[in-house]
Amino acid sequence: MAGISVTNKKQISPLDRFIGSGASVLGSGQVNVSNAIQCEFKEVALPENENGEDKGMLYLFPIDDNMYCLELCYLVHSETSQVNAQVFSLRFLPLFFDQYPPETLMANQPFRFDQTTDMPFSICTLSRALLEKLFTESSSSLFIQSLERSGTSISLLRRALECITTPFEACQVPACRFLAHESEREKIQEARLIIEQSIDQPHTIRELSRKVAMNECYLKKGFKTIVGKTIHEYQQEQRIARAKELLQQQGCTVTDVANILGYSSISHFSTAFKRVTGMKPCELLA
Repeated sequence: MAGISVTNKKQISPLDRFIGSGASVLGSGQVNVSNAIQCEFKEVALPENENGEDKGMLYLFPIDDNMYCLELCYLVHSETSQVNAQVFSLRFLPLFFDQYPPETLMANQPFRFDQTTDMPFSICTLSRALLEKLFTESSSSLFIQSLERSGTSISLLRRALECITTPFEACQVPACRFLAHESEREKIQEARLIIEQSIDQPHTIRELSRKVAMNECYLKKGFKTIVGKTIHEYQQEQRIARAKELLQQQGCTVTDVANILGYSSISHFSTAFKRVTGMKPCELLA
């Protein structure tokens, strides 16, 4: 309205909006991730009539042309109290999105990056494990710690986007009906995370099945159904993607990359690289 100044109006942050006015903040803190990712948490006491379900919310808001800020908020109830809960905020700043071409951000998303968006998503066991990992990771090297936390934050972002973009539909194939259970689907996602976090030490299906406590046959079928690739294909894809990064961005030699990624020989690495990319590693350097 004309003549009324609103410059002093308090801006409500996505995290405050997510928590709601009925909750009491008992304590708060921050975790250092990187210049592009911020993370904070709060201990809250919820109203007695608040339901006991964990929940997540994605907030997206444009800052300027081709500049976006995305915030993930998680509310996780305490196992020891019905009214106390932890609230986590993971904020991806415009600097984070600068590394991606605009066409990549705009393609096949359930929302527009140039419009303000609020979208709920479910919190699964994998998301809880990643949150715990984010707040407990420690290393003697601050740089390595930052890398670990950045990787965990990106895994949380991807998991949230997966929950929003590809809601699971139970497979009608008899051998895959076990995927109707969330706990089984989470084991598949856990196996996927293990693969991504140990690119230099590829796992056999037997090793993966033991780590996630799932039958080998179920793991193979479930992984292909949910991820769209076999375990071997996905493992190779991740290793080659990392190899390309090492060759192009970090200037490593072919020998160095083969050693870093745990290949038994340069020829084995070159064969695997060509099978996935259609070219030899040395051609990428050239």
